[in-house]
Amino acid sequence: MKIVFSLTILFILITCLNANDNIQQQEPSEINRSSMEDELIKFFNINTNNTQSHSNNWVVLIDSSRFWFNYRHVANALSFYHVVKQLGIPDSQIILMLADDVACNARNRFPARVFNNKKRQMSVYGEDVEVDYRGYEVTVEQFFRVLTGRHSDAVPTSKRLMSDEHSNVLVFMTGHGGDEFFKFQDQEEINSADIADVIQQMFERKRFRELLMVVDTCQAGSLFTKLYTPNVIAIGSSSQGQNSYSHHADSDIGVAIIDRFTYYTLDFFERRRDDFRKLSLPSLKQWFDTYDPNTLYSTPVVRSDLFPKSLQSVPITDFFGSNIKVKFQSSKYDRSDNNTLLIDYIPKHTNEEYILSFHVESELKVDYGMRLVEKKDFKLNMELLIIFIVAITICFIFK
Repeated sequence: MKIVFSLTILFILITCLNANDNIQQQEPSEINRSSMEDELIKFFNINTNNTQSHSNNWVVLIDSSRFWFNYRHVANALSFYHVVKQLGIPDSQIILMLADDVACNARNRFPARVFNNKKRQMSVYGEDVEVDYRGYEVTVEQFFRVLTGRHSDAVPTSKRLMSDEHSNVLVFMTGHGGDEFFKFQDQEEINSADIADVIQQMFERKRFRELLMVVDTCQAGSLFTKLYTPNVIAIGSSSQGQNSYSHHADSDIGVAIIDRFTYYTLDFFERRRDDFRKLSLPSLKQWFDTYDPNTLYSTPVVRSDLFPKSLQSVPITDFFGSNIKVKFQSSKYDRSDNNTLLIDYIPKHTNEEYILSFHVESELKVDYGMRLVEKKDFKLNMELLIIFIVAITICFIFK
């Protein structure tokens, strides 16, 4: 009975000491919570006022046509894919949807390759192309899920449009269409009201800051008549009642390989390549003004009444390029004036100067944390000593 009583007292004593230790450990974190949050916001440059300009660009490219004779629609989507990649947008921010795999079609005389020019200088399909949705995965439902972000948990992040309220989004659609409708694989279609509503859902769910919609199809301009969401620009290859035409065919491939609207879009970016290198970026208006109805055989349509800014003031890279500031240099890096060895390096500032440049509270937190660890080790040793003395005392009392 005496032994049980002794063990009970020891258990109560150890529990009280541990509880006191936990309370003392929690107190610093509660006291410094607000200051730690301030430091994190300052470090990551978090804008809590939601006034930040666009910080990232995302692209959705969709070819909605199946079958070999629609070869040109696949080439259209892949051509835009290479444009945005060359201007710095990574695959992780591009959603590519191809309804047909013409590269592996049995009729293709050039297996695993797709060309957008009869000279066949470069294949626009290869190992560097990441297709996110292909074949029967390209449906109206899947397209709307990508735009609105309503995916099942099984869909990986790489197949999602992870945009936010600071993102500029480019949506390019190519395929067959008509008066206020756009076809998917000759089985289903969406109309202008569907497009307007899904863009409004994106806006309400904070899926974009600004959105540019580009459509290369017959009567493309009719798809924009119902748009009502702010910060949206739309451009179509043809007006209502007009068809869109292919540019040329390849006799070896046997079908048309690119549409006129896409062909002259590529021509614009090729002609302006030096401007991009010099960071003399063309505007959206300069791009739109290059389209000639006489060469397109149709009248392109631009709707910008929902967009608050002048198109002349918007660089085309706000949608087609990366938002990372890149500086080009004309020659290789010269090390002649910068060959200092590491052992000869003398820092510009001393440790004391670096410490003074930070908030005093941060230094105190670090110092306090180190003292807390030392104090904890010392306290643990004292606790063990007290427990040992109490145990010996109890044994003598109840002997």
